[in-house]
Amino acid sequence: MRRRQTPSQTVGPFFAFGLTPAQYGFDAMASIAGGRIAGPEAEGERIRLQGRVFDAGGEAVPDAMVEVWQADARGRYPRRGGGGPNAAFSGFGRVGTGTDPENRFVFETVKPGAPGNGQAPHLNLVLFMRGMPSHAFTRVYFEDEGAANAACPALASVPAARRGTLVARRAGTAEDGAAVYVFDIRLRGEAETVFFDV
Repeated sequence: MRRRQTPSQTVGPFFAFGLTPAQYGFDAMASIAGGRIAGPEAEGERIRLQGRVFDAGGEAVPDAMVEVWQADARGRYPRRGGGGPNAAFSGFGRVGTGTDPENRFVFETVKPGAPGNGQAPHLNLVLFMRGMPSHAFTRVYFEDEGAANAACPALASVPAARRGTLVARRAGTAEDGAAVYVFDIRLRGEAETVFFDV
């Protein structure tokens, strides 16, 4: 009998609803985070970050999970355990793409301030999805922060031709008055998103 190598395992299609159960309608379990990062009382400009994850074939991925971690409007990251000077702001969000009709991820938050050390305002983003043996890290910058983006050392470390893959574009205003930014993640092709080694 000829023995075959056991196939390697990657993240399965279950992790998104396993880690964001409330979003997927599992009432018996609580999610540690959702798509709302900042409550109505949080200071700063209200924004909505939305986008889709596209696979190598250009199809939107229906079961990806996206996490973001960000500074508040003054560039401060929340303290461990909550509280602090901006208690209505958690700084962390986690959503799956499987409940949106267009397979989007959507975060309701405030536009981050510059966190210091010459960095431009940005969100840190982590992508999890099937077929990836490990999660991927990237950043989301804003197209209307031109001068800050130009001076940011992290963004400057990316080849000029690829920096645009890290920049969310302004796409109008939502009904609630929040500025809408679109950031699509592309896993292959000409506009492949830049990911960072951490």
